[in-house]
Amino acid sequence: MADPLLRVEGLQKRFGGVIATDNFTFDVRPGEIHALIGPNGAGKTTLISQLCGELAPDAGSVFLAGENITRLPAAQRIHRGLARTFQITQLLNEDTALDNVALAVQARSVHSFGMWRDARSDRALIDPARALLENAGLAARADVPVADLSHGERKQLELAIAFACEPRLLLLDEPMAGLGASESQTMIETLRGRKGEITMLLVEHDMDAVFALADRISVLVYGRLIATGTVAEIQANAQVREAYLGEGGA
Repeated sequence: MADPLLRVEGLQKRFGGVIATDNFTFDVRPGEIHALIGPNGAGKTTLISQLCGELAPDAGSVFLAGENITRLPAAQRIHRGLARTFQITQLLNEDTALDNVALAVQARSVHSFGMWRDARSDRALIDPARALLENAGLAARADVPVADLSHGERKQLELAIAFACEPRLLLLDEPMAGLGASESQTMIETLRGRKGEITMLLVEHDMDAVFALADRISVLVYGRLIATGTVAEIQANAQVREAYLGEGGA
């Protein structure tokens, strides 16, 4: 079995008397979609913030591809290949969907940000940006300003931008939040299409999406990891069903 791409050992975080991350240890394997689930207040956001470098842990270590990144600032983690999407999309509203993705392609390339106006006509940026939009189901909306996109389309665009950065590990923060049934299915298919190419840590409340996508699932309750396993193992775990999934495992 390949060494984990992400390895977390004994991570701890307190806020006064509240233990937000309680000796958390787990790993994410190369190429997998690993889902992190738990009820509201379980500590998922605090954990992800520590993985991204936005919040320093009180104890424990975070390793990316074998490198200890525990004390690296967020910007340096991005350069190491760690990317994150957010529940609230962060996009350039006055620019088109294509412009937003092309800018992300440019950011990972040798092009200068100072040449952005010229880069809009640069085929080396535009062609891969169009391909990413097509993969995200947004080919027909490429020339539409972001401000005119629906909520679901904006979420798809944010995902295309994340993929443009070619991360080694993508942290997906509630990608299904606020989506309708059709939009959720489009998102699931987009993520499934990159499965095995990009390693993903999926934080999500939509259990249908989790069960459709995850290779493994970790369950967090009150800052503590109570189980990790395959979809079938988690669905059959009595402790998980009692703490989170409820009767019937949904």
